[in-house]
Amino acid sequence: MTDTTADSVTGHGHGDHGDAAHAHNPFLAHHFDTPLQQFEAGKFGIWLFLVTEILFFSGLFCAYTVYRTLDPDVFEWGHYFLDTKLGALNTSVLIFSSLTAAWAVRNAQLSQHRALCVNIVLTLLCAATFMCVKYEEYSHKFHAGLLPGKHFQPNEDVWEQPAYWKKNGPPPDGLLDDPPKKEAIEKADKIITRGHPYRFQPPPNAARFFGIYFCMTGLHGIHVLAGMIIWIWMLTKAARKQFGPTYYGPVDYAALYWHLVDLIWIYLFPLLYLID
Repeated sequence: MTDTTADSVTGHGHGDHGDAAHAHNPFLAHHFDTPLQQFEAGKFGIWLFLVTEILFFSGLFCAYTVYRTLDPDVFEWGHYFLDTKLGALNTSVLIFSSLTAAWAVRNAQLSQHRALCVNIVLTLLCAATFMCVKYEEYSHKFHAGLLPGKHFQPNEDVWEQPAYWKKNGPPPDGLLDDPPKKEAIEKADKIITRGHPYRFQPPPNAARFFGIYFCMTGLHGIHVLAGMIIWIWMLTKAARKQFGPTYYGPVDYAALYWHLVDLIWIYLFPLLYLID
């Protein structure tokens, strides 16, 4: 908080002072005496909420650790079906969105209304990019039949691929002489494995990996969507020039939530995509 901002929100505001503060600040709730008191109460509340979010995701990380310890082969096999480049792209996008979110807070503090709207829009665009990439990844899994539980039914083309032939010997005589079949198999290789080498036959309980994958990334995606709704709300308020040195708490709280969403993905990316 800058000195100018601090000067504008300090004071106890009891009695007539409190009435004057409410009269001059339409965004000061009636049960608070000063903007500073309102801001600090809101900041404490959002931190309590974030603690519950951390506890919630901690349970998922514990489940990941347990299952990975019990079935290391499952995770070694499964991670080859994740696109590291797309995961890295999403990581970069979210890190950049944290910058724009933090910048938006500073814009709100300084009453830089146009810059505030621009940074909120940039944050929303980053979030939308993340969700589009995630949709492309999920589409790949559904097409390949790489789904959790009883829905784990890999496409038959998965098991007739050049990647397997290179490791386990040539295909039956004459199969490669059939151009349509060869083209279909090569296309399946690109769709299913994205060019990654991998163990051909799935290990027992292979569906567990995709159960963990969809659970963790899906819940994270829901939080991204919730963050987008919050940022759209902030954008409508910013467009009406409601934020300034004495009232910028909602932007600050939204940014804190967004930083947590980004931080969770920074842990998910290496655990699911990089570690074999």
